[in-house]
Amino acid sequence: MKVILTENIADLGEIGQVVNVAPGYARNYLLPKGIAMEATGRNVRELDHRKRVLAQKREKVRQEMLSLAEKLSQVSIVMHRKVAEEDKLYGSVSTSDIAAALAEKGYDVARKDILLDQPVKQLGEVKVPVRVDAQISAQIRLVVEKEE
Repeated sequence: MKVILTENIADLGEIGQVVNVAPGYARNYLLPKGIAMEATGRNVRELDHRKRVLAQKREKVRQEMLSLAEKLSQVSIVMHRKVAEEDKLYGSVSTSDIAAALAEKGYDVARKDILLDQPVKQLGEVKVPVRVDAQISAQIRLVVEKEE
């Protein structure tokens, strides 16, 4: 019996795949639990339509994320910190400091999306990667200056 999977099933297939299964497996397990639906002509056309709609939504979200990444790439943050002798910082600039500075500028970025390996502990300019989406990131410019 041919069915269309509505959920990912290990060793069987992924969402949207048309697979051939034993009639009893489909009738007694897959169909009642809503894990699959019969592969009739109408259901196949409906699935194709859903795939097209989802692809359009994904592309729209991707374009929005690309434009946000472009805007973030032009952001520059200046932070003033107290320094000791030899221009060493008391403390550091962490991801939460950067997230707060971005929030002040109107960008809502989660701390976990700021991909800083280690807190910044020196004066100067640093490029900080920020994850906007799963495969899209931006580089913001962070300048740490001496507090007068």
